[in-house]
Amino acid sequence: MSIPTTVMSGLFGYQENIRTNLELFPQWLSVLERNITQNSPEGSCDSNRMNQCHVRVWQRFLKRIQSLPELKQLSAVNRFANQHEYILDIENYGIEDYWATPKEFLYNNGDCEDYAIIKMLSLKKLGFDMQKIRLVVLQDTNLRTPHAVLAVDFYNDTFIMDNQVEEVISHKYILHYVPVYAVNEMNWWMFLPQ
Repeated sequence: MSIPTTVMSGLFGYQENIRTNLELFPQWLSVLERNITQNSPEGSCDSNRMNQCHVRVWQRFLKRIQSLPELKQLSAVNRFANQHEYILDIENYGIEDYWATPKEFLYNNGDCEDYAIIKMLSLKKLGFDMQKIRLVVLQDTNLRTPHAVLAVDFYNDTFIMDNQVEEVISHKYILHYVPVYAVNEMNWWMFLPQ
């Protein structure tokens, strides 16, 4: 008698169905639009709002790591973002759910999707293929709470950049995440059990 094996065909072992209608995700589209308008530093380094030094530090960091091998860039970007303080949207913005641009995150810190957003847009600035990167909204079955991470398809694997974990690791080793949906600049994905 043979022992059955689990074959993981999609992210976290779930079937993936790709879609193109991003209009279903107004918060995501708002982040992308606001990021374009906020892309340049403004204000002074002494300002309490939109302090340009935060953006300059980020830009210098990205310039410093751009010559590293791609896997080391992933790890460096993950560490850079994860050093910021986790703050709930209700405390930051007075609303339950707000998706922050990198500039807003650098000044205000943020919650899980904000970490994933700055990681995604950092990788974009470093020249990564954005079709291979997705912000994943999921359920953490250990903590019984919604969560968001960044998934990067790389070296015939998918690596997860998570604000709860210092290392960038393969999705194959994460058993407590159930993906709900994922988005990038072009598409979105829904997930179904195998």
